[in-house]
Formats: sequence, C-alpha cells, structure tokens
Amino acid sequence: MTPWRCYPTDDILTVIMLMLEYVRWWYGRGWADEISRTKVRLASLGAMFSVGILLRTLFAPWKRIISYPGAGLDAHLRAILDNLVSRAIGFVVRIIVLISAGCMFVLVGAASLVGIVLWPLAPVAGLALILWGLL
Repeated sequence: MTPWRCYPTDDILTVIMLMLEYVRWWYGRGWADEISRTKVRLASLGAMFSVGILLRTLFAPWKRIISYPGAGLDAHLRAILDNLVSRAIGFVVRIIVLISAGCMFVLVGAASLVGIVLWPLAPVAGLALILWGLL
C-alpha cells in the first residue's frame, strides 16, 4: 500500500460517521427546520394576499371611487347610490380574494402537514425504493 493513501477502515468509519450525522440531522434539526419553514410559508402567503389590509378595508369603496353630492336632493341620492355600488363592488372583490386566500391556506397547510408527517419516513422510503429497483 502506498504511504499517502488512507487505510480502508478509515474510509468506512468516515462514511459511517457521515451517515449517522445525517440521520441525527434528519430526525432532529431538519425536522424542526421543516416545521419552521411551514410557518414561514403560511406567513408569506398571508402577506402575498394582503389579508390584513383586505380585512381592514372590507367595506371601503372600490378603487376609492367616491361620488360627491351636488346641490339638490337628486344629486345627494345619486351620490349615495353611487357610493353604495362602489362599496358593494369592493366588498365582493375583497371577499372573493379572501376566499381564495383561505383556500390557498388550506392547501398549503395540508401539503405542509403531510410533508411534516411523512418526513421521518423519507429516508426509509428512499432505501426501500432503491432496493425495489434493484430487485
């Protein structure tokens, strides 16, 4: 054997140590990181849909379209009707977006929950699939 080459037992021990460290990370810190990534995903989804702003401005006029009343009673009634229609359109659009956000929260939450539950089985499933492919 040449002097610059490591002994085969050192290579085997290194591989075993790396595998044990991987298993320790996978069932420890990796699993905890997956849970924290789920929280980040849900928070960014809420920010993407602007749920807080939509809830605060639920009854606000659509695109801030506001009619100001004129001098007569007819102009006042027309302004009230225009403002009510603008608020109704804004309400409907915001409700549709909030319902869409709720559906996305449910989908992302369910997918993340499945990922968290299946996380411990992934290394075993990988090995099982490799063995199944070899057979």
